Amino acid sequence: MKPENHLIKVNNNTEISSVWLIPEQYQHALIIAHGAGNDMHSGFISTLHEGIAEADILTVKFNFPYMEQGRKAPDRPAVLEATWQAVIDAVLERTRLAPDKLVLSGKSMGGRYASMIAAQRPGFGGVILFGYPLHAAGKADKLRAGHLSSISAPLLFFQGTRDALCQLDQLQTVLKALPVKADLLIIEGGDHSFKVLKRLNRSEQAVMDEVIKTSAAWIQRLGAG
Repeated sequence: MKPENHLIKVNNNTEISSVWLIPEQYQHALIIAHGAGNDMHSGFISTLHEGIAEADILTVKFNFPYMEQGRKAPDRPAVLEATWQAVIDAVLERTRLAPDKLVLSGKSMGGRYASMIAAQRPGFGGVILFGYPLHAAGKADKLRAGHLSSISAPLLFFQGTRDALCQLDQLQTVLKALPVKADLLIIEGGDHSFKVLKRLNRSEQAVMDEVIKTSAAWIQRLGAG
């Protein structure tokens, strides 16, 4: 599968890079956003991008402007949201897929903003959150969950049991109260980036294989029932 590189215009002053993996035949598309500390070329994002595309799902990864421009501090929320909107529009226009065949996803911050867009803009097929940052480290009393109840699409969460940005019991309470179906795959011993404790004798590749397989199967089931 040959990657296609496309520049996407966010506004009159800003363009971002994106990489598209396009199977010969596909019914769904997935957009993957990177987290705050790494760009779209990180091992985590690239492994997801390539693995899910191999399941005949068109996959797109992209950079937020600050990473594109070599800055360390993330863009303002309005810019992060505008970037997501621009990428969504580009994918829908180029693929001609209906919005309900498009799944939004992201690692940590990228996933958080994917969920915020889904809360504002209904009609997507689903949202996948790889290590959702439910709260800042050490601030479990201030949850970033208020908008989740406004999402009308199915949700899939992947969370490690050692994630300092997400107390699982709190997340499970939030998910039970949501009006839509929200699936949760718990990665035993995993931290915020799904790296597991050595004593569990489980390789990083084995963890990522499970994440990829679960994500692809979940996407392919969307709309089937």
